[in-house]
Amino acid sequence: MMRIVIIGLGSMGKRRMRLLHQIAVNEQLDIELFGTDGRADRRKEAEDQATELGFGIKTYESLADVIASNKEIDAVVISTSPLSHAAIIKECLGYGLNVFTELNLVTDGYDENMSLAEGKGLKLFLSSTPIYRDEMRYITSKVKDSDKKLHYTYHVGQYLPDWHPWESYKDFFISNKRTNGCREILAVEMPWMVNAFGDIEAVQVITDKKTTDLDIDFNDCYSVLVRHKTGHTGVFTVDVVSRPPIRDLKIIGEEFYIAWDGSPEGLREYSGSKEELKSVDLYEHIEHREGYNPTIVENMYVTELLDFLAVLKGDKEAEYSFKKDKKILGIIDEIEGL
Repeated sequence: MMRIVIIGLGSMGKRRMRLLHQIAVNEQLDIELFGTDGRADRRKEAEDQATELGFGIKTYESLADVIASNKEIDAVVISTSPLSHAAIIKECLGYGLNVFTELNLVTDGYDENMSLAEGKGLKLFLSSTPIYRDEMRYITSKVKDSDKKLHYTYHVGQYLPDWHPWESYKDFFISNKRTNGCREILAVEMPWMVNAFGDIEAVQVITDKKTTDLDIDFNDCYSVLVRHKTGHTGVFTVDVVSRPPIRDLKIIGEEFYIAWDGSPEGLREYSGSKEELKSVDLYEHIEHREGYNPTIVENMYVTELLDFLAVLKGDKEAEYSFKKDKKILGIIDEIEGL
């Protein structure tokens, strides 16, 4: 029996809950789930959703309440807003619990929590979901196989109020200057880009503010010229302005061309032998949750959680880490002019 507590029962916490149950069923694993959230309405929503899906989940107001009622917790999944993560991670490590956490976006508590986890022999697993997406893995393998320098253009953007249309963007961490929407896009995308193209050597930035009339105090559009230590270069544009959500990637080189529009059906590759673009089909089954950006497939979240469970069992090392993230967040600080 593995007992996992999901801390934070908003949209992402409920997704992690649902997918962990799905994994338990599909992989025939014995997993018991608990949930915590300070909001009674979210606890009720999680319980109701679990019941609809045919399983039960006990929810509590705090982690301390869970520990008091059940001493045999193995791990936690932290799905609260980023600025709360450092203190929660420290609390969990103090209880001797292994930790899975969503992206932090800031380095608060990194050194202390890495040292604490190492001293206690606990796992500290940091989410970086695109690393587990099939398209990113395919693109990464193709780039690494290339023996010539490549150039890419990559644009990711979506109008800020459309991220969570069921709530005001002002009530969501993406409106906070320290964890703003552009910063989140950078932090979500850059780990897989570094995996594919190599460590970043230098960046040059053009940025703009008030491209929209949104009530925000951060820049809403960045164009970043990137040079990687491998010699690859690119232009990475992020925004919180685009009304249709956009994800547009093109990678070019001599006898090399890959294009992707962000959709599961939208990956295309140049075939030198036939001098044509061919579609690349990577999915046997696509999982998508209604209400989310249509380019977001849930397959990658399942793969990531399976990886976390494998790390807990000691079968492998995590593909991403706080150490790697600290370096990337430092580059993002440079991009933001911090």
